[in-house]
Amino acid sequence: MGNTTPTRVDGVLTTVQSVDRAVTVLEILARTGEAGVTEIAAELGVHKSTAFRLIAALENRSLVEQNSERGKYCLGVGILRLAGATTARLDLVQESRAITRQLAAQTGETVNLTVLSDGAALYVDQVAGSSALQSHNWVGQRIPLHATSNGKVLLSGLPDAQISATAGKLRSFTTATISSVKRLRAAVADVRERGYAVAVDELELGLTAVAAPIRNASGDVRASMSVSGPTFRLNEARVAELLPLLTAAAQQVSERLGWRDA
Repeated sequence: MGNTTPTRVDGVLTTVQSVDRAVTVLEILARTGEAGVTEIAAELGVHKSTAFRLIAALENRSLVEQNSERGKYCLGVGILRLAGATTARLDLVQESRAITRQLAAQTGETVNLTVLSDGAALYVDQVAGSSALQSHNWVGQRIPLHATSNGKVLLSGLPDAQISATAGKLRSFTTATISSVKRLRAAVADVRERGYAVAVDELELGLTAVAAPIRNASGDVRASMSVSGPTFRLNEARVAELLPLLTAAAQQVSERLGWRDA
């Protein structure tokens, strides 16, 4: 049966319950392999017409497909696309973990790994060094692209025409934050030329980070690796010391993903 109590607004099921039921349909098909509308409706505890509408919505997204011979439904290729995105991130973390741990040990600072996700830099892994002032785990959280070293590295892998739209509204967090499209494009061009990005007090006063790209076998920017710490410790001289270690680590991960520097 459905695992929520129906909530109605003007006689219409709320969006939340519709989503819950759609997810339940996927779980049913994952468990049974295939099922007909009648079976699905019975498990959900709803009328066949309701079950059919849910299935149709999932079918439009290729998350569910119908077997033309038996008329039953099974999981569609859209599930593979979603699972593939998750697997790719897990592979990235797995291939980089030993290297990020070594980098954190070498520098004493926090090492972060991010990927581009819905107009932000998504933390997929974090290793704290011995000098890290805080133990907050940022994995799973998103940070602005325009105000961070990781974000600027991720933007450097996009065509110029997509930079502004992907970065979105350039909100100012400090007086050092890049707040104009012209400055952002110039910063991204600089990242491409130098092969790394630096952000000093751009997202938060007192926070400095330097990042380098991780590339896949095709040479595309797949992710960004950064070393971050307090600005008083990561001054210009210290950043210069960290850069060779960071870029070498990012290159190691890139090579593990199949990239070869021409």
